[in-house]
Amino acid sequence: MFRHQGKTRTLSHNKKIASLLSFVAGMVNVAGFLAVQRLTTNVTGHFAFFVDEVFKMNFGESLIYFLYFLFFFLGSFISSFLIEFIRRKNEQYIYIIPALIEILILLTVGLGGTYLILHFPNIIAFSLLFAMGLQNALVTRISDALVRTTHLTGLFTDLGIELSQLIFYKEEKQQKKLKSSINVHLRIILFFFLGGVFAGILYAYFHLYVLVIPATMLLIGLFYDSAKFKILKWKRKMTWTK
Repeated sequence: MFRHQGKTRTLSHNKKIASLLSFVAGMVNVAGFLAVQRLTTNVTGHFAFFVDEVFKMNFGESLIYFLYFLFFFLGSFISSFLIEFIRRKNEQYIYIIPALIEILILLTVGLGGTYLILHFPNIIAFSLLFAMGLQNALVTRISDALVRTTHLTGLFTDLGIELSQLIFYKEEKQQKKLKSSINVHLRIILFFFLGGVFAGILYAYFHLYVLVIPATMLLIGLFYDSAKFKILKWKRKMTWTK
């Protein structure tokens, strides 16, 4: 689900990565909000607060909000930069490196959360927004912009458009394409919600340590993807040698 791209990418690949990454984003969103009362998977709300603080002449506070969407932007930029850079070296690892960086950030914030909340709460928001910027750019590049997992505004917009189009586009090919896209979008919304609920329940007991769970899930996803790729490669080799 991480390696396939272009013509080799199927609906099944997009469903798998949409389920995994939207669940991760849902957990990060709720855990980050409960920890520092800040949204940590998107920047729309932060921009409104930034403008509000500017008009109030609270430039120190407005700088913090500016840094929130700056870190999300930097995460997206660095993710895409790494993909392009690594593509020229070894295409096999182009999506693994950004995912490993996200895992490292989630583990660091999760394990050091108690100290950070007491002394550097904004570092938590900066780090998680950077990680979600990484993830959003990563999945956008993998799926050719068909999947986005860190926020729901655009998803509900796309879902509304596609459901309305089902009424008017009756050709079998058009219906199949729309239903596939609707399926993916509904899956993202569902797993984002489930991740949020899961994090909300566990946060009461484990606090930011809950971020170890999405980090572990991402790591398992990478190992699963790598193992499946090696098995398929081995099967093809065996077929050719016969």
